[in-house]
Amino acid sequence: MDCPDTIAAVRAATERVVWGKGAAKSLFQPVSVTICQYDAKASGQDYATIDTKRSSKEATDLFALVNAPKPAAKKPTYCTQELGPTYVLRFTDNDRGVLSYTVETFGCRRLVATSLEGQGKPGELPAPRQVSPELIKSLGLR
Repeated sequence: MDCPDTIAAVRAATERVVWGKGAAKSLFQPVSVTICQYDAKASGQDYATIDTKRSSKEATDLFALVNAPKPAAKKPTYCTQELGPTYVLRFTDNDRGVLSYTVETFGCRRLVATSLEGQGKPGELPAPRQVSPELIKSLGLR
């Protein structure tokens, strides 16, 4: 399954992340990405309602947008109340490693690396940051 997590699992992984800790940039080399979109009102055991795949240059370009914002030292404290979708980006490399990010396009606009799966994947997860407008625009599913 390309989008294996429920929204409850996605939110739990996002909340566990320690702000101000992690690598400034990820050295991961993606060759493809699966974008999982969760509805704004998703809760509990709801899964992604839309998923799309991008490969090669599109995955590399999207990864550059994920890596672009500077890491945030502290978790955002003031957040807007509007609702929007939550995305999970599952980048895959040539060795079948998977680096997952949660992207909140609403509220605090958190951009958080939640897991790195695969044998021999070195290094720590990238530090949490906030979503840029360019990244939100690029997530428009086709």
